[in-house]
Amino acid sequence: MTQVKKRTAADLFLSFWMYAVMGWCYEVFLETVVYRWGFSNRGVLFGPYCPVYGVGALCFLFCFDRLMVKKDVKWLNIAKPFLIFLGCMIVATLIELIASYILEAATGSWPWQTYADYKYNYQARIALSTSVRFGLGGTAFMYLVQPFFDWLLAKPSSKTKKYIALTVLVIVCIDAVCTIIIK
Repeated sequence: MTQVKKRTAADLFLSFWMYAVMGWCYEVFLETVVYRWGFSNRGVLFGPYCPVYGVGALCFLFCFDRLMVKKDVKWLNIAKPFLIFLGCMIVATLIELIASYILEAATGSWPWQTYADYKYNYQARIALSTSVRFGLGGTAFMYLVQPFFDWLLAKPSSKTKKYIALTVLVIVCIDAVCTIIIK
């Protein structure tokens, strides 16, 4: 059986923030192009990132990396995309539900309260249609995006990755402090 790719702490940290930025871009795209509501910062911080997407991506890696590399069971190879889809859908929906409670406790609301408009929703915190999108996105993440990020993160030396990660950490910490002071 093929081994699960070993990722360093810097790899995971940088992956987290790459997915947080991609999630922010996805949210802004939906809001401005698809729904045509106009631009607004979809994150809880000032910077162009939604950390909940980074949390989801790392959870997908931790939950489904072993399944992705498993090739010795024939029926599993056929069912694997569906299992990945279903697993990503469930994991992301749970993350979104938990995040809504955390954000409500911290700020008094959560950004996606528009879920009340969806036919199948739970307390406007989670909705079936978004859960299906999470499953599709998670499947694309596991099969297409993460292999590309693994390739990309294999290019720089570990020392360079540590410096990049430290720089990102400093930027995000400054952003968090500014967000707390100003908001």
